[in-house]
Order: sequence, then structure tokens, then C-alpha cells
Amino acid sequence: MISYLHSQQILKRAAIKIGDEIINSENALNRVLSLNIFSKHNYPAANNTAFDGFAINSKDTKFLNKDSAQKFKIVGSLFAGTKPIKKKIKKFEAVEIMTGGIVPKGFDTIIPIEQIVFYPSKDNPKYIIVNKKINKHQHVRFLGSDYKKNDLIIKKGTIVQPNHILALKTLGIKKIEVKKKPNILFFSTGNEISNNENIPAWKVRNSNGPYIKSLNENFLFHFINGGILRDHHASVFKNQIKKFIKSKIDIIVTSGAVSAGKFDFIPSVINTFKISNYFKGVAIQPGKPVLFAKIKGKQKALFGLPGNPLSTAACYRFFVHPYMMNILGVENEKPIKVILKNNFYKKKHITQFIKAKLNGTNNGKLELEVLQGQESFRIKPFVHSNIWAVFPSGKSNFKRGEMIESFFPNHPNEI
Repeated sequence: MISYLHSQQILKRAAIKIGDEIINSENALNRVLSLNIFSKHNYPAANNTAFDGFAINSKDTKFLNKDSAQKFKIVGSLFAGTKPIKKKIKKFEAVEIMTGGIVPKGFDTIIPIEQIVFYPSKDNPKYIIVNKKINKHQHVRFLGSDYKKNDLIIKKGTIVQPNHILALKTLGIKKIEVKKKPNILFFSTGNEISNNENIPAWKVRNSNGPYIKSLNENFLFHFINGGILRDHHASVFKNQIKKFIKSKIDIIVTSGAVSAGKFDFIPSVINTFKISNYFKGVAIQPGKPVLFAKIKGKQKALFGLPGNPLSTAACYRFFVHPYMMNILGVENEKPIKVILKNNFYKKKHITQFIKAKLNGTNNGKLELEVLQGQESFRIKPFVHSNIWAVFPSGKSNFKRGEMIESFFPNHPNEI
């Protein structure tokens, strides 16, 4: 049996190659960028106004005050999306301008509409009255002040989120290059597994497949349901691996049949193939019998997860997911470090994944509560949890107030 840290080192060494594809940026949610994306344009594309109001030349206000006011003739109106006025601007002229409108040449500052005094009246506006010095560039948004042409927008290896899509569309980036989604073929195993709703006490409802399938959008993969492998299906699984090696599927994930029981055939079948970077059995809880192998000379990998639903969930989160982040070129996921609320004890040599609750305190801090019922068969604490807490090996006693590394169960910490 190897340590959890050693298993992660093996997974990094065993990375398979995933290809790239070009897609529309608006369809890029939760895809991983293959290349840095740079702005093709300045943004804003020209000087424009941040407020509804009137554009004037600030030089015309240099000597103005309450005792020396000046009428500015209104010479036009500009709305966002209309071409700016190109006529030559004379002294003491003003143009009405709406938010986002391009500031015409000859004008360099904006007086907000709330500060405007009209002449002869608001209902019959011919002029605006200015009775103070107006600073240059007031309420002007400058060309390229947000993004200049060739500025980096999003770096390679980023998981695209809605805020990125907004930026890409705003800056006219229509097509982007992303990593292809890995194709995962999933098998449940065991005579006890059933897809039926009404089952006898000696059967178990198939939950692991639907659980992993439900993660496929947030965790960046295509899910392919291979069905249920029964206890006598060792030869069926062997044939599936042969097909897998020649297919476009990248990873096989199984659930169950990886321990040391009479019908736990997954390890023995996998070992009939030429494999590398193999491990079976990691000093973790839950999920100790977890298995991994890479097909030698092929860009194919296999995971054997324990069949217990909570073991499957933990091993997916802490083995399959980190592996996929690595092959997609995403930076190592950073844990959320949280203050432990209650004392916790575990076996010293085991890394334990704990169902926990992340709560906010009255003084604005985050606090981690270890939930009751950590046995791997218990689903109720998982339902009430909102985070996985990782208690590392090398230590047994964890006291209230210590910082514990944690990971969201249903999406990467980066999101």
C-alpha cells in the first residue's frame, strides 16, 4: 500500500495527451484554454462618456465663476451607438451626449445632466449655463483604458467561466482553442447493482454512475455509460479494454470489484495488459482499494474505484479529478484553508477525506465542522456536507482552531 502523496506523484507522471479543438467562445463554459488569449482591439475603442450629460471644451471654462457665467450653445445630440459629430467646434459650444457616446473632437470633458442649467428653459433648451471651471477629462472613459490591443485577456490553462465569456464577446474574440473534453467510459460492477427503483433488500440501487455523470459539466469531461459488469463478466471487461485501446475513449473508470474478494476481477484483468504507473491500494479512508494504471505505449488510463458510494465520490474527487486537471494543463488546485471547529482523531498513517460543513462565524471567519457519521456507508452526512476536509497522514490528533485544507465536492476550487 502506498501513501496518498505517492499516489498523486504517480498520477502526475502518468499523464496522457489530450488534443485541442477550436470552438465558439460563447460555447466555452468550463473548457480549458489551450493558448493565451490576447485582445485584438483597444477597449474602449474610443474616448466615451461615463454619464448622460453635455460635452464641452474645458478651456472655455477657465475664467468662469458664479459672477461670470457663460452660455454654451447646444449644437447637437449624441446617443450611444451613433457616429460622433465631425463638424468643427466653435468656442462656447456644447453637445448633448448619452452614456457610452463617443466624445467628439474639440470636446474634452463632460458635465453630468444633473448639474445642467438650461437657457431659456428646460422645456426650450437652446443653451446650457456654466458658472464654474470644469476640469479636463471629467467623466471620460479613455480609449484602451481597460484593454489595449495585444493585452493578455485570459492565460493558457484557465477554466473558462461566464465572466471570461463576457470579456471575450465584448472584445470580439469569436473563436478560441481549448482542450478537448476527455471521454470517460464508466462501468458499475456487481450482481447486487440494479437500475430498478423497487428492489429487494439483497440488491443495491445503481447510484455511482448517475453521480459521476452529474459531475461531467462542472468537471470537464464527456460521460459514457458502459453499464453494469456482473460478477462473471471478467472476460467481458477484458474485451471492453481491448476495444477501449482502439477507441477515442481516454479513460475507463470502474466502480467496485477492486478489493480482494472472490469476484473482484478488475485488478487481475487490468494486469493481463501491458501497463505502467500501476498502483492498487492507497493509505486513505474512504477508498483504500483504489487502483490506477496507464496502458503502456498508449494515451489511455484506467481507474478502479471502490464500489461503496462515498468511496467512489471521494476517490473521484481526489484521484480522477486531479488527474484530469493535469492532463488538461490546469494549474494545481489550491485548497481552501479553514479553521477547524471541533477536535478530530484519526489513524496516524492514513489520509482521511472527511464529510464536513463550511460555515461562516459571527466575526466573519470561515469555520470547518466535522460532521457526525464518517463511516463510508453513511450518505446522510454527505447530503448535509458542503465540503471535503483532508486530514493528512503523519498525525492523529487535530485540535480546534487548526487550519485544515478543504475542497468543494461538486466543482473545482478554482471556480
